[in-house]
Amino acid sequence: MQPSVRVGLSGWRYASWRGRFYPAGLPQRLELAHVAATFPTVELNGSFYSTQRPSSYLAWREQTPPGFTFAVKGGRFVTHMKRMRGVRVPLANFFASGVLALGDRLGPVLWQLPERERLDLDVLAEFLGLLPASTAAAGRLAEEHDDRLRAEPWTDTDADRPLRHALEARHESFTDPAALRLLREHDVALVVSDGAGRWPVLDHVTSALVYVRLHGPVEPLYATAYDPPLLDAWAARVRAWHDAGHDVVVYLDNDGDAHAPRDALGLAERLADLAVPAPGDPVAVPARGRARRPPAA
Repeated sequence: MQPSVRVGLSGWRYASWRGRFYPAGLPQRLELAHVAATFPTVELNGSFYSTQRPSSYLAWREQTPPGFTFAVKGGRFVTHMKRMRGVRVPLANFFASGVLALGDRLGPVLWQLPERERLDLDVLAEFLGLLPASTAAAGRLAEEHDDRLRAEPWTDTDADRPLRHALEARHESFTDPAALRLLREHDVALVVSDGAGRWPVLDHVTSALVYVRLHGPVEPLYATAYDPPLLDAWAARVRAWHDAGHDVVVYLDNDGDAHAPRDALGLAERLADLAVPAPGDPVAVPARGRARRPPAA
């Protein structure tokens, strides 16, 4: 199978995008559908801030077409509060919260560490050993949830699929050869994270998947655009990873002033011969402002 390239967005609910990326008059409830008509993937960030419900994951799946994927961000309780220590039950709660209800829309799971988090090899080894490598394994882990879940647990999966993980470390210590070796043993991607120089760009390939997050080229973080030469440079890097046989996902997170969708479109255009196209249909916005999908052909 040929390696794939997907370019998308980090999140989709941003007020500054309305009237810029989202057409004027588009109801908020159709914004995800508009993203899925434009890009093949998006990062689901709400799962980082709080435990979601199965009904939410089912709704997000319903709003997107087959072929679209969500990268689901792991909960900050695991990465920032517990700091990957003693997290078997918190991981079970995360996967029991409805992640598996995404079915074939489930893409990689992203685990973002705080900037201050330095490498502890024992902690990293234990954490990576807990991460389920398939949806069936995630379902079995989910059965170990406790009573802190806010809704009925979801532990079923419609099919047993490989489940990929990516670790966004933001400290140079994670380039230790022993850490890179652990990541490769577990086939977990070390995220290539561009953060306006606030943390190092760790571009060591540790998995069949290369996971890239572009938060902005200069300060203020999340609020600046990638100019054409920078997009050319990132496109060349993505092309090189692809040509080496890696699947690549790239998410634009410079959401201020709708830079992210513009830059994601620009990057996708530069990779048009490689990138997976958006699988959705356009979302029509009639003159009266009531959005609807066009009728099926």
